[in-house]
Amino acid sequence: MTIRPFLVAAAAATLAGCGLGGAKPPPTLMRLSPAAEPAASSRTAPTAQAITVSIPAMVEELNTPRVPVRTADTEVTYLKNAQWVDVPAPLFARLLSDTIAARTGRVVLDPRQFAFDPGQRLTGTLRAFGLDAERMEAVVVYDAAIARGPDAVETRRFEARVPVTAIDAASAPVALNSAANRVAEEVATWVG
Repeated sequence: MTIRPFLVAAAAATLAGCGLGGAKPPPTLMRLSPAAEPAASSRTAPTAQAITVSIPAMVEELNTPRVPVRTADTEVTYLKNAQWVDVPAPLFARLLSDTIAARTGRVVLDPRQFAFDPGQRLTGTLRAFGLDAERMEAVVVYDAAIARGPDAVETRRFEARVPVTAIDAASAPVALNSAANRVAEEVATWVG
């Protein structure tokens, strides 16, 4: 009988600690929005012309909804009062999918649509998605890989840097959204 109150107290303590070490989230959360016009909601294409955009792998400093700030080559802090609605990798994958569909007219499949032939697969690693305090820039770096036929894989690094006037929660969303859209536009052109 005494175990039950203990379990309730333990569960409450666990829930209270969820999030960023129990810290209160900022009043608003950041998200990415595509600069490209939305693609038509209905499309048909041969399987070979479809493309599946996988959620990219990411470096460890990005495995959080917080915004990393590089203060030196070997130092990272996180921006106060700034947080994404999710970790950056799935947000960036959705932006890539939307941009590729809008710019190329291709059918873009979600990796969870496993019942279909995925067509070409776009994979990669998100290397940077944050702010550089020394250079006063928002930085997005994505190393992409795509199969170009049964025996060929092509890789390429995409990088965008957008100046910021301050390293703060007001400047971060717009600058990072702009940098992410630049990379997504270049990737869309590359996968064509």
